[in-house]
Amino acid sequence: MKVFKGIGEATPEFQSSVITIGNFDGIHLAHQDILNRVVKEARERKTRSIVITFNPHPQQVLHPERRPFYLLTTLDEKVKLIEALGIDAVLLITFTRAFSAVTAEAFVREILWGTLRAQKVFIGHDYAFGNRKQGNEDFLRSMGGMLGFEVESINTFRVNNTTVSSTNIRMAVLDGDVRKAALLLGRPYSLSGRVIRGYQRGRAIGIPTANIEPGKELLPANGVYAVEVDLEGVRHAGVLNVGFNPTFSNEKLSVEVHIMNFGGELYGRGLTVSFIERIRSEMKFESPQKLADQILRDKAKAEEIVSRLARRDKT
Repeated sequence: MKVFKGIGEATPEFQSSVITIGNFDGIHLAHQDILNRVVKEARERKTRSIVITFNPHPQQVLHPERRPFYLLTTLDEKVKLIEALGIDAVLLITFTRAFSAVTAEAFVREILWGTLRAQKVFIGHDYAFGNRKQGNEDFLRSMGGMLGFEVESINTFRVNNTTVSSTNIRMAVLDGDVRKAALLLGRPYSLSGRVIRGYQRGRAIGIPTANIEPGKELLPANGVYAVEVDLEGVRHAGVLNVGFNPTFSNEKLSVEVHIMNFGGELYGRGLTVSFIERIRSEMKFESPQKLADQILRDKAKAEEIVSRLARRDKT
């Protein structure tokens, strides 16, 4: 898959393509539905498929006061997920205050038509682009009629009567409902990060943990989770805690994971954790020993949950 880091990088062979536009944070089931349609349409027309997206997320530029800013996927994650769906190219547009002033008409005339000569454009039913969000479905159909490209709007995508949206998934993650988040994403919510030095209390009580410096601000609600850990391509079951370790009165939020059946050195290494199920909320224990006893129970529960998932995936 080609990744064009700017409009000027788009090459002529990607003209007359089938295109979709959006932020696509999460590449959830609704996004996947749109992208699959784009790929199918492009193949039927014997042309290329292109995703136009923005970096950073427009809301990060337009509302920098919103901190923390919760994204479901980093840019690298988003690009890899798009590639896995068979898209031929991603056009990354750097979103700035100046770009936010570009009108919908200018965007269509200069990019969709002037640069890419779009054959067909897919959008989500509620998506709008351009200054003051004027580039809605009706506008795009009108411009397509004048310039010569088709437009298709995709209806709301639902799972179990729940609308699949980045907002609903973020809310599920923040509530600790990682099972619901996975249902809407089509995969478990995940975090990648580097292992940093912590207090080494887990090692002291016989249950070593890796303290992760997460690459995203969106963390599930404080508590204990069954997770899968991807360590350099090898997957392990794990039990993870998000919180302040109230037994030890920590002041700083930490993300710590105990990896089953692993005894190697982890400091400085990168890993990815996928959240499978919430086991319990964070608790304060009377002593480190009682905490250790509970962690052993959590570990057994997490191992059972991850094993059950693995068996289900094989069927």
